[in-house]
Amino acid sequence: MLIASCIFAVLAGLLHALIFVLESFRWTEPNTMKTFSISSVEEAEATKEMAYNQGFYNLFLGIMAAAGAVITLLGQQSQQTVGITLMAAGTASMVLAALVLFTGSPDKRAAAVKQFTLPALSLVFLIISALL
Repeated sequence: MLIASCIFAVLAGLLHALIFVLESFRWTEPNTMKTFSISSVEEAEATKEMAYNQGFYNLFLGIMAAAGAVITLLGQQSQQTVGITLMAAGTASMVLAALVLFTGSPDKRAAAVKQFTLPALSLVFLIISALL
């Protein structure tokens, strides 16, 4: 179960790295605007600075979750607690951010569910592995 948790944490990290690229570097491109329900170039330009900053938050969460998973899988027994802590903190933050998006922006609920699923699965498998 711990391996499954790590796999989902890495996948969640990769998803958040993609979100980072979209928000920080591709925000004003038509496909990205469509993905984030941005209706005009003016709106994209007006929110570009905020999206750039938010993209880095997503990157840092992704790095935390993925690094924790890698440390958990490849580190020595003494490093496993550090890895699990990083992985749990990163994925729990992702889950909570997705819940905020889900409850605060009804028009973005589909995106929130996508953002929620991988880190939530990681946490579920992590909890199961702790109970076994």
